[in-house]
Amino acid sequence: MYLTPQNILLAGATGLVGEHLLDRLLSEPTVKRVVAPTRRPLVVHAHLENPVGPDVLLALDQSAEGIDTAFCCLGSTMADAGSEEAFKRIDHDLILAIADRARKLGARHLLVVSAIGADSSSSFFYNRVKGETERALQAQNWPQLTIARPSLLLGHRQKARTAETLAGPIMKHLPGKWGAIEASQLARALWRLALEEGDGVRIVECDVLRQLGR
Repeated sequence: MYLTPQNILLAGATGLVGEHLLDRLLSEPTVKRVVAPTRRPLVVHAHLENPVGPDVLLALDQSAEGIDTAFCCLGSTMADAGSEEAFKRIDHDLILAIADRARKLGARHLLVVSAIGADSSSSFFYNRVKGETERALQAQNWPQLTIARPSLLLGHRQKARTAETLAGPIMKHLPGKWGAIEASQLARALWRLALEEGDGVRIVECDVLRQLGR
């Protein structure tokens, strides 16, 4: 029997999309508990469980079982990570480890933010890692796995990214799945997708995400 998400794990709660999604989750009357492991403390909320520590996985281990839905909004860039190895540790290894923990905590539905162009056979390192992560998540055999592939993410960042600032006004008007999306839109879309009953894997491209996030 499908149940509306009530006990939720959110990885990446301090990121651009994660912040919007956390606000959304804590405002939903049906949500009883949000477990959001972070490196720095979040604002206290009655329904928020915020294990804090420099190692997100160790912080997550403080949480008890009873999760039904997990969101993973983690993601970096080559510039922020500093090297290919560091990028892959975040956008592949850490995401898979958190997904594995979520499954052990009882989650049956995982929603993960990937990226447009994810392809494990791509000649572009970024796209290839994203594709490899998607493939590895599918191999975990989730009862329900939703992979969101946004295009360029728009929204206020504490640390501005020059390329995104320049490309944003142009990509916002591109057609189909290539058009940019507001982080707040993506957060709304993720919540709506979490409410959909289903089995197996669903890959959602950016044009659909924008529609769901209206």
